[in-house]
Amino acid sequence: MAWSVSFNDPVSYQAGLEMQRRLLRARQGNTIPDTVLILEHGPVVTLGNRGRDNYLLKTEAEYRASGIELFHAERGGDVTYHAPGQWVLYPILHLGGNEADSHGYLRNLEETAIRTLEDFGIEGFRREGKSGAWTDAGKIAAIGFRLKKWVSFHGMSFNVNLDLSGFETIVPCGLVGEPVASLKTILGDACPAMPQVRDSLLTRFAEVCNRNLEHFDADGDLPAELGKLICG
Repeated sequence: MAWSVSFNDPVSYQAGLEMQRRLLRARQGNTIPDTVLILEHGPVVTLGNRGRDNYLLKTEAEYRASGIELFHAERGGDVTYHAPGQWVLYPILHLGGNEADSHGYLRNLEETAIRTLEDFGIEGFRREGKSGAWTDAGKIAAIGFRLKKWVSFHGMSFNVNLDLSGFETIVPCGLVGEPVASLKTILGDACPAMPQVRDSLLTRFAEVCNRNLEHFDADGDLPAELGKLICG
């Protein structure tokens, strides 16, 4: 059994990071099972280990003035943008046995996104030499994670109906001239609601990663140990 926890309101990037770190330590100590967080963030630009400042198209002061936070994150990958209307999946998983391979885990996250797109009638695909999930309209899911003692944290973002203008302030994932897509830009008024996409992502993740997820709402009744880690 593994746990998943969803949040009804956007979570600040700092709060989400601190939550992940607490869960990471608990999972490394084997005091909790694998746990997946799925949430939205307020507007924030994050730079991963490969992210370069020249991929930022505004100054720190300009980002701040426009209500966008700026973070140097400890994940892999380049520069990306988060905002309400985008699901962010943070799996805290112990990758043992056949899973003890970061490339295999990357492909599992990509496959989760591709199968979720399929649920809504959209063809998703990988691109050689690039991480994430793509559509004919552009990149729709970005991936950046880190492993510590074979436990994963950080993860994947999936664009649903967010305002994509924030991506115009960066060079997304360091890919010059590459468009960014969302379910809304592809499906228009037929775009599914956020809870429907959340449920699809979690179902497909459980299927691809072979985890039996017991789901909790962060505002509901949580197992005692999980509640302490979520609330800090």
